[in-house]
Amino acid sequence: MTNKLRLAAILILFGIHPSVGAATLTSETKAAWEAYLQEANAAMQARLQPGAHFLWLDDEPGRAEKIRTKPYIAPVGPHIPKQVPSGLIHDWLGVGFVPNVKIEDILRIVRDYDRYKEIYRPGVIDSISYGTDGVTDLFSMRLVNRSVVSKTALDTECEASYIRVDVRHWYSVSNTTYIQEVDKFGTPGQRTLPEDEGTGLIWRLSSITRLEERDGGVYAELEAIALSRDIPRAFRAFVTPIVRRVSKGSLATSLHQTKVAIDDTMARRNREKSAK
Repeated sequence: MTNKLRLAAILILFGIHPSVGAATLTSETKAAWEAYLQEANAAMQARLQPGAHFLWLDDEPGRAEKIRTKPYIAPVGPHIPKQVPSGLIHDWLGVGFVPNVKIEDILRIVRDYDRYKEIYRPGVIDSISYGTDGVTDLFSMRLVNRSVVSKTALDTECEASYIRVDVRHWYSVSNTTYIQEVDKFGTPGQRTLPEDEGTGLIWRLSSITRLEERDGGVYAELEAIALSRDIPRAFRAFVTPIVRRVSKGSLATSLHQTKVAIDDTMARRNREKSAK
């Protein structure tokens, strides 16, 4: 692909090509998103049934050994991104292993929402926790897209539910409940757009996380699901590979940042124990 075509494809993807105006999330797209989430959550519940594998990595022999040496990141199937009316659903699975920790060590990090602005920079530049009832956590984040072709931010309200299956198994489901795009972020022309209007780079976000403690550490599986605007047919062949690279890179970065935060916390705790 020439540089000119690549740039045109990226501009189309971010909804700022001169021939493509701002997008609006339609009721049909919302319905398709909700139906997809229902299927994803049903698949999660199926993993809790007797005789089922809680983790994806146990669906085939040998996966656990590979994961202990190298994380796995890939779309959940060949249909991803999945086309729905006026939109695309992106669904990626990231699997990793964190040695020498307990599930509680990981939960302390991933439920510390006030620190997200430190742990997940530069993608998250602000985060606030609104408390929990013990199961469901409420928090907000400001997400920033630092692409040179799209100076935008997203103000999001989120909820996450954490469920203890037993002493060695936990899972969580998180969703954005409200998203507003901040157009021309960081410029004099910055303005907050009405809900469900804007570039359509991200309309909705959801995730399902599974944690299992064994083999001297914790296996973590994160299924990250997002809804975006559709890509014009004429540009799909150019844009789809870019979308896949961006999706994989974003998930890989998130998993790496989480592990770094866990490692730093454990190292600090060990130093404090040694000092006593």
